[in-house]
Amino acid sequence: MNTQILPAVAAAIFNEKGEILLQKRKDVNQWCIISGHVEFGETIEQALLREIEEETNSAANIIRFIGVYSSPASQTYTYHDRTVQYVTSYFEAKLTEEIAEDFSNNETQELKFFSTDQLPADLALINPNWLTDAMNKAESVFIR
Repeated sequence: MNTQILPAVAAAIFNEKGEILLQKRKDVNQWCIISGHVEFGETIEQALLREIEEETNSAANIIRFIGVYSSPASQTYTYHDRTVQYVTSYFEAKLTEEIAEDFSNNETQELKFFSTDQLPADLALINPNWLTDAMNKAESVFIR
C-alpha cells in the first residue's frame, strides 16, 4: 500500500460563550474541528484560512498557534488506496462573520458550536489533547 506524510492544518474556533465549532464532515459522517490539507504554493496560515472559508463560508482571523501534531497514533489515516500520516499545524482562529444558518456544502454536512463538556460521541480521530491544548491559554506551544 502507498504511504505518505502530508502537511495539514486544523482550527479551534470558539464563540463568545466558549463553545467550540465542530463540522459534521460528509466524507466520514463524523464531527471534527475544521481541518484540511496544505496545498502546494501556500503557507500554513493561508491553508488554514482557506479551509475555514471553504468549510464554513465565513472568513476568520488567526488568534494563535497552538502546536504541531505528528503522532502516528492519532495522525495516521487509512484510505482505500493509501495510508497517510499528517503533520498538522493547529491554530486557534476567530470567525469575523456569522455562519449562515443551515450552511452545508460538498464537505460540510452541518456546523454547530458545542459546549466543551458536551461534545458529540461520534468525533473523528483527533489527537487526544486537542481540546485541552486549545483551552490552555498559556504562552506555550504543544508538540504532540
